[in-house]
Amino acid sequence: MARILLGVTGSVAAMRTPLLVGALAEAGHEGKVLATEPARYFFDAAELPSGVLHTEADEWPRRAAGTPFQREDPVLHIELRRWAELLLIAPLDANTLAKLALGLADNALTCVWRAWDPERPCLLAPAMNTLMWDHPLTRWHLWLLLEQFRLPSPRSELSPEELVALINEQSQRLRFVGPIAKHLACGDVGMGGMAEVADIVSDVTATLG
Repeated sequence: MARILLGVTGSVAAMRTPLLVGALAEAGHEGKVLATEPARYFFDAAELPSGVLHTEADEWPRRAAGTPFQREDPVLHIELRRWAELLLIAPLDANTLAKLALGLADNALTCVWRAWDPERPCLLAPAMNTLMWDHPLTRWHLWLLLEQFRLPSPRSELSPEELVALINEQSQRLRFVGPIAKHLACGDVGMGGMAEVADIVSDVTATLG
């Protein structure tokens, strides 16, 4: 159905990366995974299909040999941006949300975000500790995403959940699969768990439609 670039960041919910990749494939999508270095701690690459996973090291293939970039070398984040029809970041941790909001491009995934074709859709699935999700900085970062996508800003102060709903209502290109309340891996109970895999895949289909 579509070519999906799955960005995976350093949340414990990255454990479900193999499950999410499999669910996207079952839905008929072709997927590639771009994982940040912290994300690699949470899942086993051997559980993914061969050739699907890309990491930070792939962005700089000559670095290990100590040789410099050559002009004919491919640039990974540009190649992936050209290939993908939809950018899905699941899980989106608090650190990467801040980077997206502020326009930082210090790894391959955030470079994809900065180089992304504005005519192609993005789907973000946050996952973080409840106090991180409820932190005032999260509200600010969501406000900045609203401004990036040139959406009218509401006048009243909204919760993160209300901001996510507003983005979903007013944006055709940027959408969220909002987090859920659950017993988190850290032991806390509250909002911040990544949405269920089935719901993420359903939102991918809806966004593409």
